[in-house]
Amino acid sequence: MPAPQRFWAFSAVVTAIALSVMDSSVANVALPTIARDLHATPASSILTVSAYQLAIVVSLLPLAALGDIYGYRTIYLSGVVVFTLASLGCALSGSIDTLIAARAVQGFGASGIMSVNAALIRYIFPQNRLGRALGYNALAISISATIGPSFASLVLSFASWPWLFAVNFPLGVLGFVIGVRNLPWSVRSGHRFDILSAALTATTFGLLVIAINSASRDAPAWLLTLQVLFSALAGIWMVRRQLGVPAPLLPVDLLKVPLLALSAGTSVCTFVAQMSAFVALPFYMQSSLGLRATTIGFLIMPWPLAVGAVAPVVGRLADRYQPAIISSIGLSMLATGLIFLSLMPHNPGIVNVSWRMALCGGGFAMFQATNNRTIIAAAPKARSGAASGIIGTCRLLGQATGAALVALMLADLPKHGAQDSIFLASVFAGTASVISVFRRTTLSAG
Repeated sequence: MPAPQRFWAFSAVVTAIALSVMDSSVANVALPTIARDLHATPASSILTVSAYQLAIVVSLLPLAALGDIYGYRTIYLSGVVVFTLASLGCALSGSIDTLIAARAVQGFGASGIMSVNAALIRYIFPQNRLGRALGYNALAISISATIGPSFASLVLSFASWPWLFAVNFPLGVLGFVIGVRNLPWSVRSGHRFDILSAALTATTFGLLVIAINSASRDAPAWLLTLQVLFSALAGIWMVRRQLGVPAPLLPVDLLKVPLLALSAGTSVCTFVAQMSAFVALPFYMQSSLGLRATTIGFLIMPWPLAVGAVAPVVGRLADRYQPAIISSIGLSMLATGLIFLSLMPHNPGIVNVSWRMALCGGGFAMFQATNNRTIIAAAPKARSGAASGIIGTCRLLGQATGAALVALMLADLPKHGAQDSIFLASVFAGTASVISVFRRTTLSAG
C-alpha cells in the first residue's frame, strides 16, 4: 500500500484493537458501582465481564475462518460496527440483564476485530516491514490491557459508569470511517464455511474456559469433571473432522508446521505468566510488601512503559534477525524479572520495584512482536486469518489459565499465594523460553 494509505489503514486497525482489548478490563473496576446502581448482586455484575470474555473465546476461530472466506476487511468492519453499537447499548442499559446481553454482543464485535487483526497488518505492510508493524501492534495491545483499570478509575472519578462504554462510540465511528476509506481487500479462499466445525470449536473452547473459571471458584468436582469431559469430547470430534480438510476452521494444517506449533506453545505459556503476574502483583504488593493501594497502579506502570520503548525497536530487529533468538532472550528477561519481583524485600522503594517491572516489560515486548511475526509469516498468505486466530486464541487461553491459577493459589495459600503465583509465573516464562529455543533448531533443520 502507498505510505499515506498505509498509515491510515494501520491507524484504523490499532484504534479498534486497543478499544477491544481495553474493554476486557475496564468493567472490572466499575463492578461494585454497576451492582449498586442496577440493584444487582456482585455475582450478577461479574457476569458482565464473563459474558464479554466468553463471547470472544467461542467466536474467535470461526470469525477468523470467515475472514479467509469473505475477506479480512469485511470481518473487521463488521466487528467494529457490532462493537460500537453494543457499546452504546451497554451505556444505555437500565438493568443488569440488559447490560450482560449487551456485553456479550460487544464481545462478538471485539472478536471480529481481534480475529483478523494480524492478518490485515500482513496486507497493509510489505514483508520486510511486517515485524516492525507487529511490534507497534503489540505495543498497542499491551498498553491497552495495562492501562484499562487506570483509565476506568480516571473516568469514574468524574463521571458515572455508563461513560466507560459511551466513550467507545465516537472512537468506533472514527475507526469505521477510516477503515472504510483505507483498509485493503484481501484474497478470498474458495472453500465453504463449516457450521458444524464452528459449533464444535465454540463448545470446545467455551467449555474449557468455563472449566478453568469453575476450578478457580472451587466448583463441585462433578461439575468440573463434566465440563472438562464434554470439552474434550467436542475437541476430539472437532480435530477428527478437521483432519484432511484443505482449509480447516481449526487450523490443524498450520499446527502441523513445527515452527508454528512451537510458537503457539510459546505464546500460551507466556500469556499464562503475564496474566498471573498482573493479577497477583496488586495482592502481593498490598498484603505482603505493605504498599498502599493508591500507589500500586503507578508502580506497575514501568512494565507498559518498557513495552512502549522496546516493542518498536524489536519489531525492526525481527525483520533482520532470527525471531526465535530475540524471543528467547526476552522470555529469559521476563522470567528473571518475575523471580526478582517475587523476592522483593518488605516495603521496597520505588526504584527497587521499577527496575524489576521494566525488566519484565522489556522482556515481554521482545517476545510478543517476534512471536506474532513468526506465526503470521509461517502461514500461507491465504491462511493469514487462521494464523491471526491462533494468535488471539493462544492469548485468551493463556490469560484465562493464568487468572485461574492465581485464584487457586490465593484460595489454597492465603498467606503466600500471591508471592508464589509470581514465582510460578516465572516458571511459565522460563518454559516458554525453552520452547522458543527449539524453534531455532526447527529452522535449522528446515
